[in-house]
Amino acid sequence: RFLIAVGGRPAPIDCEGGELAISYDDVFFLDKNPGKTLCVGASYISLECAGFLAGFGNDVTVAVRSILLRGFDRECADKIGNFMKDHGVKFKMGVTPSRLEKVQDDKIKVTFSDGTDDVYDTVLGAIGRFADTDKLGLENVGIKTNPTNKKIPTKFEQTNIPNIYAVGDVMEGCPELTPVAIQAGVNLMRRLFGGSKEPMDYVNICTTVFTPIEYACVGLSEDDAKEKFGEDGIEVYHREFIPLEWSLSQNRHEAFAFTKVIVDKTKEANVLGIHYVGPNAGEVMQGYGVSMKQGLTFKELTETVGIHPTSSEEIVTLSVTKSSGESASAGGC
Repeated sequence: RFLIAVGGRPAPIDCEGGELAISYDDVFFLDKNPGKTLCVGASYISLECAGFLAGFGNDVTVAVRSILLRGFDRECADKIGNFMKDHGVKFKMGVTPSRLEKVQDDKIKVTFSDGTDDVYDTVLGAIGRFADTDKLGLENVGIKTNPTNKKIPTKFEQTNIPNIYAVGDVMEGCPELTPVAIQAGVNLMRRLFGGSKEPMDYVNICTTVFTPIEYACVGLSEDDAKEKFGEDGIEVYHREFIPLEWSLSQNRHEAFAFTKVIVDKTKEANVLGIHYVGPNAGEVMQGYGVSMKQGLTFKELTETVGIHPTSSEEIVTLSVTKSSGESASAGGC
């Protein structure tokens, strides 16, 4: 048996002069401040880089071809975008770079698809990843790959060649997260050599976007839940609130955190997804991931006593539904 776990690499910017851009890996090895920066792409990596560079006081623009954070919950993604705009990050919507060229003082002039242009010290590409499979010779054994991103389609991590498997970023449809690759590899080995029949769960995975306002989630987005169960088949409980730690800060007290829980409209009211935008998002969400793996109902969630005064408490005390039309704003502690 063979296991392919070579991971992926940042996709380059595909336009004239694209080689002048650096990747999100390169930014950590620069010997000077990147200065005025254009982040190309609206992935979580692009927004995370834009966030911390703006936090250093840099002039940062994000070039967005279509939407922010494709694959994540739309409502939460929009809240992140609005928060970042309020904190100095600029967004250039509906464009891609069409040309990069060196100009005076080693700067880079970027011409965009809408005909506009601007000059930057650094152009950072974060438009996705492709699997590092080109030099493996997969065609010699008949393994099929996606021609766009070089990833390998699988079923339960098994390729179209029965004795060859793939896990991690190299696998089509796998969330590009290191802990996912590790767990998928463990599960696969248990099935191959330990007698297990338990497949990897690629839905109930906690993940966090470390933007200036953090976002964590587990389970389905509202959009995916509607697609799977129908708009009339789900209910959404939501709340906006000011975290206690923000209420004392002049720079934070006007910002709102946000949480929502998506449930189906069956008798059990099964929780389909939990979303949280606010401080310490990863720490808040990790424990809920355990409950989601066990099959969490809304009754079980709301019968859990909250820890006061915490942000996580807001999740277990949700009561306002979107369909009610009532305000989602909560009072303070």
